[in-house]
Amino acid sequence: MEREWLISLIPLTIGVGFLGFGVYGLRRASALRRTGVTGRGRIVRHDTVRSDEGATLHYPVAAWTTGDGRLCEHASRFGRGSVASAFRVGASVLVRYDPENPRRFEIQGWDVATVDRLFTVLGALFVSGTLTALLIGLLTA
Repeated sequence: MEREWLISLIPLTIGVGFLGFGVYGLRRASALRRTGVTGRGRIVRHDTVRSDEGATLHYPVAAWTTGDGRLCEHASRFGRGSVASAFRVGASVLVRYDPENPRRFEIQGWDVATVDRLFTVLGALFVSGTLTALLIGLLTA
C-alpha cells in the first residue's frame, strides 16, 4: 500500500490546487457582486501572451476612472484565444471593481465564473476520487 499512497499524492495535489484556484475565483467574484462598484471603462489594448505550446492568449486591458477620481488601467485575469468585437480596442465596457482595491475587477461579459466553477468541480472530483480510492485501499488491505 505504500507505493499506492505515494502515487496518489499526484492527483491529490492537482485536485487541491484546482480546488483552491476555483474557490478563490468564486469567492472573489462573489465579493465583487456584493461590494463592487460598476463603472464605464474602455478597452485600451490587449496584452498578448504566446505559450510554449504555440497558443496565443489575449488579455484585454480596461481603463476607467473610479468614483473618487483615480485613473485605473489593468489587464483581465482571463485570456482568450480570440477577441470578440465587443472587446476590441476602443470598445466601451462595463467594469465592476473593488473601490478599496481597483486591481480587483472584472470586465462584465469577458470575465465569467465558468472557469472558476470548472476548476472547483475538477478539483473536488480529483480530491474526492483520490481519497475514496485511498480509503478503499486501506479497508481492503
